[in-house]
Amino acid sequence: MLQTIDYVIIVAYFLLTIVIGLSYSKQAGKDLSGFFLGGRGLSWFIAGISMVATTFAADTPLAVNELVVKNGISGNWLWWNFLAGGMLTTFFFANLWRRSGVMTEVELIELRYSGQPAAILRGFKAVYLGLFINAMILGWVNVAMISILKEFFDLTYQTALLYTAAAMVFVAIYSSISGLLGVAITDAVQFVIAMTGCIILAYIVVNSPEIGGIDQLKATLNATHPGALSFFPNISNSSATDIGSTLAISVSTFFAYLGIQWWASWYPGSNPAAGAILHNA
Repeated sequence: MLQTIDYVIIVAYFLLTIVIGLSYSKQAGKDLSGFFLGGRGLSWFIAGISMVATTFAADTPLAVNELVVKNGISGNWLWWNFLAGGMLTTFFFANLWRRSGVMTEVELIELRYSGQPAAILRGFKAVYLGLFINAMILGWVNVAMISILKEFFDLTYQTALLYTAAAMVFVAIYSSISGLLGVAITDAVQFVIAMTGCIILAYIVVNSPEIGGIDQLKATLNATHPGALSFFPNISNSSATDIGSTLAISVSTFFAYLGIQWWASWYPGSNPAAGAILHNA
């Protein structure tokens, strides 16, 4: 069970978030560019950390643990492959996006194409991404948050759901106050806290009596799950059930995937918020 010091840390974290939001509220309230693009003055390293931190939500540790348990370390390539797209997006498109002067990614559609079809496609993507896709993302992240709250605080599902809803309201408030710049700075702070906590937790767990240190962990895994510590997945043409451990895809699947990416991609730079953030890079 959590102790008093744990609750003090949690309250201090929320207070820190509010302070950051308030400190950037004046700039966010200047105009639309100040609110949605941070005045186009976001430094590259804050933008990068914010993009990574956005993917480090409540669901990420649970999803990564499941991938590693089922497929070993190489299962992480299911999301590590986003790195190539994120880097290419930054190097080849960030400057062009900034020069275009658009405020959102879907605005590029009417610059790239023309006429009524382009306007219709832009409207469709705005509704499709902003409503349906984001609702699905928020849904699975909140389900993960509910699971974490139930385990850490020994709460019922209904109580955990109420706390999750309260957290959503809190995030909506400070996001509305601080705009993109305040959110990006908050993301950077949260990322440092989360990564520091993960590293400390990993060290404690690996050196616990149940694990016996890194050498004992490696010996046990090599004996019980050969290949679990392999960094690269197997490359095979066979149909494998473990998608994270074997790289295999049919020709029809490849062309179907390739054919829809020009309009259906919602993960620019491996991050839903990257479209706006890269305008500032």
